[in-house]
Amino acid sequence: MKTKTQQRLIKFLVEELAVPGDSVKLALRHSQENPTVLPMVLWKYGLINLRQLEKIWDWAENV
Repeated sequence: MKTKTQQRLIKFLVEELAVPGDSVKLALRHSQENPTVLPMVLWKYGLINLRQLEKIWDWAENV
């Protein structure tokens, strides 16, 4: 089950950063044991760029 913060992060990824839903789903599967690594999984697999990763960290600081 997704936490409220994780749901908000997914919404941010899709709506603000235009990360495709399929990319998010793939990253979620690879981060099931530790959902806090979702942004790193997206970056590791080339699904987001470094600028997007920085925006995610900025967003996370303000949550």
